[in-house]
Amino acid sequence: MSAIFNFQSLLLVILLLICTCTYVRSQAPSLVDRNKTGVFGLIWKAARIGERLSPYVSLACIIMGVSLMTS
Repeated sequence: MSAIFNFQSLLLVILLLICTCTYVRSQAPSLVDRNKTGVFGLIWKAARIGERLSPYVSLACIIMGVSLMTS
C-alpha cells in the first residue's frame, strides 16, 4: 500500500518532509531560498511551515512517534 491511500502514512511523509526541509534550510539557507516558485517552491514552503509552526510540528512528530510505537 502506498502512502497516498493510508492516511497515517501520508501524515508521516508530510511531517518528515517539513522537518527535513526545515533542517536543510537551517544548514544551507541559500540553497532553499533561491527557489521560491515552481516545484522547488514546495521545499521553501515546507521549510517556512516548519520554522513558523515549530511547536506544533514537534508535537505532531511526538504524537506520530507514539502512535507508530503503539500500533
